[in-house]
Amino acid sequence: MAVAAAGIKQASDAWDTVTASTCDPTGWPIDRKGHADGKVKRDADAWKHVEVFIDHGPGVLAGVRAAADGPDHVEGPVSEDLRRLRGIDTTLVRASQLRHEWDQIMLLMDASLPGSRKLYQERAEEHRNSEGWRYADELSYQGPALVRAAEYLADRADPEQPSQTERARVALTRSASSIRGDLPASPPAPPASKPPAPARSR
Repeated sequence: MAVAAAGIKQASDAWDTVTASTCDPTGWPIDRKGHADGKVKRDADAWKHVEVFIDHGPGVLAGVRAAADGPDHVEGPVSEDLRRLRGIDTTLVRASQLRHEWDQIMLLMDASLPGSRKLYQERAEEHRNSEGWRYADELSYQGPALVRAAEYLADRADPEQPSQTERARVALTRSASSIRGDLPASPPAPPASKPPAPARSR
């Protein structure tokens, strides 16, 4: 997740460079094609990192919340980071809903229009990525906060913890290991179940 957080920042920084070179001082695009292409690339680059947070964020977040105590929220090295996590649940849920909706669109397309996936997939992906940028933007500051909190709290493991919190502890420790560059070879914890997509007119 540390790599994903850095990837979102990189996509955002690259977009700042694009806007500087394709817009006039008022922010109005003077190179419309370059501006549009840059936005498509930004959204695509950011979305793949958002998916990492969709898959692993809920487990690590649960571990952080289980390990953090009252004083951690008031003062200490990660108190500000813990405050930044207050809205991350909504970000992760809505991003997951967007991915679920995308998956359903692809399944319906395969079922109703055999052989047409390639014709429409690129446009559909651009739409998904564009919708997903808002979540990437939120994770650009929530994500690093989660990573820092996970690293700080990873070693605060209670050996007597109930078994139902084991997955959260493992996810928390794995996140910190990734930050230190020694990610274990064991497979990652299963992603959180995807909530159903909200009704949406098309």
